[in-house]
Amino acid sequence: QVQLVESGGGLVQAGGSLRLSCAASGRTFSTYAMGWFRQAPGKEREFVAAIAWSGRSTGYADSVKGRFTISRDNAKNRVNLQMNSLKPEDTAVYYCAASLTWYTTTPNDYNYWGQGTQVTVSS
Repeated sequence: QVQLVESGGGLVQAGGSLRLSCAASGRTFSTYAMGWFRQAPGKEREFVAAIAWSGRSTGYADSVKGRFTISRDNAKNRVNLQMNSLKPEDTAVYYCAASLTWYTTTPNDYNYWGQGTQVTVSS
């Protein structure tokens, strides 16, 4: 079993940056692909980025490609999301999640979820 706790959210002006972090518990963290999703009010949860268990492969939603970077440190049981050039439309609650499937952008394929961290981008 994997428990996930996100941190690093906050309020930032458009064009700014934030770094989200997700701390995982459990010895099996390195066997899971990790993903970041987001959900804005009134909208469905959407895929943002994912990284394979090895860290060698990554995937991004078109809306964040070139602005966001996902990374992981299996020794520290941590996955990060560096978000640059933020836009108001990036405002959402951001969730990290763990999956035994690579490569998937479907929330139902993720087995474990964090509680989420709020990101608000002002214009």
